[in-house]
Amino acid sequence: RRVHPAAMEYSSLVANFVLLSSLLVAAMAAGGRGDDHLGASFVFGDSLVDAGNNNYLQTLSKADIRPNGIDFAASGGQPTGRYTNGRTIADIVGEMMGQPKYAQPFLAPNTTGAAILNGVNYASGGGGIMNATGRIFVGRLGMDIQVDYFNITRGQLDGLLGKAKAMEWMRKRAIFSVTIGSNDFLNNYLLPVISVGERISETPDGFVDHLINSLRDQLTRMYNLDGRKFVVGNVGPIGCIPYQKTINRITAGECVSLPNTLALQYNARLRDMLTELNENLPGARFCLANVYDLVMELITNYKAHGHLSATNTYTIFFFSGAGGGDT
Repeated sequence: RRVHPAAMEYSSLVANFVLLSSLLVAAMAAGGRGDDHLGASFVFGDSLVDAGNNNYLQTLSKADIRPNGIDFAASGGQPTGRYTNGRTIADIVGEMMGQPKYAQPFLAPNTTGAAILNGVNYASGGGGIMNATGRIFVGRLGMDIQVDYFNITRGQLDGLLGKAKAMEWMRKRAIFSVTIGSNDFLNNYLLPVISVGERISETPDGFVDHLINSLRDQLTRMYNLDGRKFVVGNVGPIGCIPYQKTINRITAGECVSLPNTLALQYNARLRDMLTELNENLPGARFCLANVYDLVMELITNYKAHGHLSATNTYTIFFFSGAGGGDT
């Protein structure tokens, strides 16, 4: 079978990101006993890791159409609601953790009983940390709702395993991946027309404060529901995506400065917040996945990675479901 050049480039990008994710998983599992291996993945986030929840919503953000899914062996090449031609990063990391099956979308009717022991995917295209984020898409699951749904799953696990065993199982064998934040800028604070008034009345510092405080509360809720091992991705260089470059009339070799400045501001605060949680929540391990630097490396040194241009690099990374945001 012929492989399209774009698919080859996408594979290279995924390999780099998966390497990063794998190192994070290995670091969190290190030091545990042999029977403490990770085996269940609970996935939170936006379109980058949505496995089909938006199929069950009245929303303008849907991915259940081709060419999505054309390289996804588990579906026979049919779209599943993933915003990519194949697996999401969450799918790939789950495989590396030894999951026999992918974490199923929470809203899927067959995500019940023993199926949840493989983990559950709560991610939603268009979703964000803030409840107002993504309203342009109408239906979506924000992070607060995703954690609410995890609370339902947590009760189901008590019923399946018993409370004591469920708590031990969650703390030893479950990993929580959180890939969210880009939409809070792209489809909220920076959204043309709709967000103009908000941007006048709220400073970047104030908006980032709201994001960090909200995410801290959400992660703490997950910890209180027995989450212990977390991988949290930061926001990529969203000023380099084609959508932002087009509406701001930026030339091919440049990026829009304001979105990237906001992303860096948020990322610095996120790092500090995760350090704080590691210090204050006993037994918790929060690891930061540095998406921003990874993508900037690919953009800056695109020739070394086999790409024709920096724009082409980010287009493939972003729209194939391996980079940050929903547009």
